[in-house]
Amino acid sequence: MLDLTAYNLSITELSVFKYFEELSAIPRGSGNMQKIADYCVAFAEKFSLNYYRDAFNNVVIFKDGTNGYEAAEPIILQAHLDIVCQKTNDRQIDFLTDGLKIYRDGDFIKADGTTLGGDNGIAVAYILAILASDDIPHPPIEAVLTTDEEIGLIGAGGLDKTILKAKKMINIDSESDDVLTVSCAGGEDVIFKIPLNTTEKNGTLLNISIGGLLGGHSGVEIDKKRTNANMLLGKLLKFLDENHKISLISVAGGTKENAIPNSATATVCSENGENLLLLVDNFETLYLGDIKKSEPDAFIEVEKGEAGSFTCMDSRTKENIITLLTETPNGVVKMSEEIEGLVETSLNLGVLKTEGNTITAVFALRSNKEVSLKELTEQILAIGKKLDAKTETEGFYPPWEFNPNSPLRELYKKCYKEQNGKEISVEAIHAGLKCAVFSANMPGLDCISVGPNLFDVHTVNEKLSISSTAKTFNLLLKVLKNLK
Repeated sequence: MLDLTAYNLSITELSVFKYFEELSAIPRGSGNMQKIADYCVAFAEKFSLNYYRDAFNNVVIFKDGTNGYEAAEPIILQAHLDIVCQKTNDRQIDFLTDGLKIYRDGDFIKADGTTLGGDNGIAVAYILAILASDDIPHPPIEAVLTTDEEIGLIGAGGLDKTILKAKKMINIDSESDDVLTVSCAGGEDVIFKIPLNTTEKNGTLLNISIGGLLGGHSGVEIDKKRTNANMLLGKLLKFLDENHKISLISVAGGTKENAIPNSATATVCSENGENLLLLVDNFETLYLGDIKKSEPDAFIEVEKGEAGSFTCMDSRTKENIITLLTETPNGVVKMSEEIEGLVETSLNLGVLKTEGNTITAVFALRSNKEVSLKELTEQILAIGKKLDAKTETEGFYPPWEFNPNSPLRELYKKCYKEQNGKEISVEAIHAGLKCAVFSANMPGLDCISVGPNLFDVHTVNEKLSISSTAKTFNLLLKVLKNLK
């Protein structure tokens, strides 16, 4: 049991941590949802609450409004049941069968050698504590507990939302108690497959490597203007071709479409390898100086290989690749006109690879506006056709657009100020949230995303603030009380 005596917590607050401990004892990594769904069903039956369970192991638990709230509009409280499972090298655990060992360290709850599962276990614990209590005033509740969120919003996407009657939803999946999230981006991947036609060329083989860049998440860090290694490689190849006429053999950079690539490589053939080395030095002087102000560890290296005859891209293929890497938009496309400082629309060339007779390029497109996402997708597809590419899209997920008239947002802001004596920060994120899945399928849904302070989520250093957990729980109860 967690020793929380120093916090002077109420019985209701203590119940949150009791349920969090119970959840921590249940193996519930993404894809391993049977036992946690069984637990939720047993909980509903214990408290004589109606529930719904589907083939995805989503569980929805219904509770009537308390005395005086019977006729109030219902509200959805939403969380996800799965967690990301990571461990230290020396930790012996089978995540399919074993629970987590959690403990208190000062103001934090941590796990022994593993991820904590605070994302999103503490939200589930909040909801269970509310459902189990007879003393918390609240309107009718539809507690929506979804599965496999961490591997693609699978449960949320598969849930039959016609069983839900509420027009308001509080998603408890944010990680800062002083931030109210009100919008998120949707996204789609665009894939180019450019045919690689070849010709034989004589010369010296040179392997070019770009590295040391910061990289980062293509949603969270896209506004920081971090250098995309693939696009920098394109500038270098164009510079070399204009000044030397290289023959290009292969290009590669990045492994995930939603990550800004921090390295890239190219193999070229040159009739004068020494001259090419000098040109790379000139490029570093001209271009890398400015980059190093924000990317201090950036480097370009060239390894000189053997001389001989090599199979290279023909001139049309080379031209297509250089055009792809220099003339396709990348990074921030548009800033929001509604929320200051928010990137509305962006794209990231996250994967570039040469395999057999094809060069593949994968772009991750994002926008907080569905119409802008559609326009950008059409623009990139049109560019692909000009480059002789076979184009396709996949992985579409809708945006959660900012609602300028949100009574739930205004109520949460009001309650936060009454509790804390200051305004809460209202923010949007340029990444995906489950609110988008629900709002896209439930027209008119008024939703917000909140949560207590969590740190180093999805790592073995993950920790949950005890004081913030209590603070956010009490704020949630205050909001529910005002939904009469």
